[in-house]
Amino acid sequence: MTPLNRRTFLKKSAVAGVGFGILANEAVAISPDQTKPVRVGIIGLDTSHSVAFTKLLNDPEVAADLAGYRVVAAYPHGSADIESSVSRIPGYIEDVKKLGVEITSSIKELLEKTDVILLETNDGRLHLEQARQVIKAKKPMFVDKPVAASLKDCLTIYKEAEAAGVPIFSASSLRYMKDANEAREGKLVGKVQGADTYSPAHLEPHHPDFFWYGIHGVESLFTVMGAGCKEVTRTQTPDTDMVVGVWNDNRIGTFRGMRKEKTGYGGTVFGENGIAPVGPYDGYRPLLVEVIKFFKTGKAPVSPEETLEIYAFMEAADESKRRGGSKVTLAEVMNKARG
Repeated sequence: MTPLNRRTFLKKSAVAGVGFGILANEAVAISPDQTKPVRVGIIGLDTSHSVAFTKLLNDPEVAADLAGYRVVAAYPHGSADIESSVSRIPGYIEDVKKLGVEITSSIKELLEKTDVILLETNDGRLHLEQARQVIKAKKPMFVDKPVAASLKDCLTIYKEAEAAGVPIFSASSLRYMKDANEAREGKLVGKVQGADTYSPAHLEPHHPDFFWYGIHGVESLFTVMGAGCKEVTRTQTPDTDMVVGVWNDNRIGTFRGMRKEKTGYGGTVFGENGIAPVGPYDGYRPLLVEVIKFFKTGKAPVSPEETLEIYAFMEAADESKRRGGSKVTLAEVMNKARG
């Protein structure tokens, strides 16, 4: 695989963006007359995702579906005040340096050395400022969860990427959990009538409740059900959350978030032809395969509309909690976030 032809990419991304700025019809060009791999840059070494992705891409025996892309540089700094993130950075710096990754002193320096970006900073509060630098540099970007630490910032990132014609993609690795997409496509139990999913839902005070960790189970729910949720209600106890969503076609999907009991990832799908489990979790690799496809084509495998609806679902769940479990529509929280 060969490096991005930047001039061709910029020309195409400027004219081909539609909707939320995802390239349509024409793919991001890959120059056929060079032999160096596409240079991948990482922003944020405060998450295990950064090390896991680097190990997969920089493996001397990398599989064909990941070949041609190599992590060459990383800007390490993420959260300044989330201890679980801050404490990881020194160790993760050493881990990626052993894999041949250069550590840069700024995002600006990183962008000068790379073609595509993995925005991995664990702290979503930093994502808008960091993403803006990538968007300004016209680099295709994968934004790891959460897209941001507020629905308003999520909307702003996608809006500014659209305006600049820069392809972006965000998803939890749980989107590619075993059987989830087969269920959505009607291949598991026929047309999906409803679903229940579950995941850990540990809380972090600087983020809306589910943006930090519950997003994994919420994204699993949307993977199976698809977009179109209109309203949610939420019940919370100290150790558990239960969110019930009603879709536009009156299907019901639920998410259980767990904080104390033995946790895991999975769910159940209810279809016209039967009931089936969804899971287990298959690790980071399936997501990374989709990220590389995205870098090759400039087309995100998950629409911006669905991604933003996931964050509206989580914000509506927070609002329902604030109102004592009352019903909250996604339209209400979206309108509020748009100002």
